[in-house]
Amino acid sequence: MAVDVLLGLQWGDEGKGKIVDVLTPKYDIIARFQGGPNAGHTLEFEGIKHVLHTIPSGIFHKGVKNIVGNGVVIDPVVLKQEIDKLIDRGVHVNEQLLISRKAHLILPTHKLLDKASEISKGKAKIGSTLKGIGPTYMDKTGRNGLRVGDVFGANFKEMYDALVEKHNNILSNFDFEFDLAELEGPFFEGIETLKSLTPIDSEHYLNEAIKSGKKILAEGAQGTLLDVDFGTYPFVTSSNTITAGTCTGLGIAPNKIENVIGIFKAYCTRVGSGPFPTEEDNEVGEMIRKIGHEYGATTGRERRCGWIDIPALKYAIMINGVTELAMMKGDVLDSFDTIKVCTHYIYEGDKIDYFPYTINDKEVIPVYEELKGWKTDLTKLTDSETLPQNLVDYIAYLEGLLEVPISIVSVGPDRKQTINRKALAV
Repeated sequence: MAVDVLLGLQWGDEGKGKIVDVLTPKYDIIARFQGGPNAGHTLEFEGIKHVLHTIPSGIFHKGVKNIVGNGVVIDPVVLKQEIDKLIDRGVHVNEQLLISRKAHLILPTHKLLDKASEISKGKAKIGSTLKGIGPTYMDKTGRNGLRVGDVFGANFKEMYDALVEKHNNILSNFDFEFDLAELEGPFFEGIETLKSLTPIDSEHYLNEAIKSGKKILAEGAQGTLLDVDFGTYPFVTSSNTITAGTCTGLGIAPNKIENVIGIFKAYCTRVGSGPFPTEEDNEVGEMIRKIGHEYGATTGRERRCGWIDIPALKYAIMINGVTELAMMKGDVLDSFDTIKVCTHYIYEGDKIDYFPYTINDKEVIPVYEELKGWKTDLTKLTDSETLPQNLVDYIAYLEGLLEVPISIVSVGPDRKQTINRKALAV
């Protein structure tokens, strides 16, 4: 059996957690392949909202294994908090959650380094979530990092102390006060929780599962335009958020990937610094933010809002090999008379329909087409036959531009507010 991949096509916050939760009954294993607690995957059902940062979004489905892959960086403090909440809600975490031995650990000093670095940049800051993600990946590539497997070794504390000493030497170069001892207490409590979980060699586990016919869904975090190689660098995250990240983040060969489900909003948002060609920094953007509750699930920061960006979406679809699309939060646009769609850019004097090398510090003028709004409360709809014609036309228009079918339309935050237009090939 092959592996399906689900990932975001914009600047994150597309609604990946909800769709993973909706699709989980079709799978035996949900595996997170990159990122860390900078992710905030929101799930809503039975009147309760759940936010997951590290644990895969299939955790609420009994009998489904959830794997944190080697490409993920883990903050033991955040992980413990997530696990405690799940246990309070009756989730059998120890039965359902497996952790890759090769996943790297976020230390308290990683978070301090993240904060010190961001402060030192002043106005040039990249908008980090300050979760220690970047410094952890830097230690990973610098071959200094600590991994989950190290926690079970006899010399873990010595390894920890050596890395902290290195970090303290770096921190001494910043005008930055901190109390490391205060942070270490919760960290080592989290380490004890981590040690109570089942560590696995996830690459072996997943490939054996493929051989035995298990269905696997790989869950991405952040979004394609935040990819460290293909995003709006340097305003990006520190990992590969694209389909290729599945291979390195889980140990799965490219020929094992079958369907790639790309998630996008009917409009566009971004958190933090960086270019955003279709941003509406005005009453329109504020209206989208207010209706869509566009505030970061992890940081609480206001999300910048604007219209959908087709050149960027086409780019994301291309590099991910997307085979199916899920359109999220169409209901947020219910009250708009007209909906704008950016089809081209005016870039360096030329009209282009592709995403260029860089749009940082460049004048990028979006070229829009306008479509009629649907002026209908989508949150009450239950099937594709009840979708208003103007929304059907909007979907068909997007499919024509993107050349990929939109199989899922989300019409609200609850898992029940999801319309399957076409059967996914799973």
